[in-house]
Amino acid sequence: MNITITVPQEAASQRADSFLSTQLEDMTRSAVQSLIEDGAVLLRGRPIKKNYKVAAGDVLDVTVPEPKEVEITPENIPLDVVYEDGDIIVVNKPQGMVVHPAVGNWNGTLVNALMYHCGDSLSGINGELRPGIVHRIDKDTSGLLVVAKNDLAHQGLAEQIKEHSAGRRYYAVVMGNIREDSGTVDAPIARHKTDRKKMAVVPGGREAITHYEVLERYRGYTYMAFQLETGRTHQIRVHMAHLGHPIIGDPLYGSKADKWKLDGQCLHAGELRLRHPRTGEDMVFTAPLPPQFEAVLKKLRDHYGEI
Repeated sequence: MNITITVPQEAASQRADSFLSTQLEDMTRSAVQSLIEDGAVLLRGRPIKKNYKVAAGDVLDVTVPEPKEVEITPENIPLDVVYEDGDIIVVNKPQGMVVHPAVGNWNGTLVNALMYHCGDSLSGINGELRPGIVHRIDKDTSGLLVVAKNDLAHQGLAEQIKEHSAGRRYYAVVMGNIREDSGTVDAPIARHKTDRKKMAVVPGGREAITHYEVLERYRGYTYMAFQLETGRTHQIRVHMAHLGHPIIGDPLYGSKADKWKLDGQCLHAGELRLRHPRTGEDMVFTAPLPPQFEAVLKKLRDHYGEI
């Protein structure tokens, strides 16, 4: 896979490996260093040196090798199927399930379950590791995903996601009280500079825009809805932590003052809208809040008082 990246003014003088690790979401700095050593990062057609410091306006051509093929095993894992036809399947992913296989999670993923449920009828555009997968949600985030059962559907859905005509509405409970009834967070996101498991708001990172709306307020907590204009890794979680209102239960970005002891963040993709890639029909799907989320709201309503 070939990627072209232009260096912005605010990233000037950074080491190339550090800069590129903020731009390539799925790659660590050490992985980027390996690419540079292998001559896979070019500037004006020539490989850069491992200690090269980028300049504003540099255009870097990066060749990222395709993931090594592994055999993915279909598994008879129950799926909460919200809708299915010959082109698409919409599922309500439970909290705790990884979407697609990767190092450390080769089994028990949504893809393993889909391969058992759908057989060979999944789009092959994303290769053997991610068949049919058009978009993702985090392991500990629950909610709706649409999966493509053929390449026509995959291409149509991917285009809708790119142009923002398809999308999801998320729900979360965050720490603290949000003053505004609605607003937008426009803050670039990249890999955290010291903790490689995390993302962070980083000047020069990839554009990230989150729209939010307050649904209910309680003493010390806010129930919110979100719409994404971009789809960065951990975007809602990072943006809310950046605002000082992390999502309760979040193991990566949460507050030390969080006493809820939840199994993962209280974040749910509860509504999905799209245009059917074959018929052109506008479709809207909904999934109820999971039991853990409902229990949190009940406790807030019963004991924390709406304000």
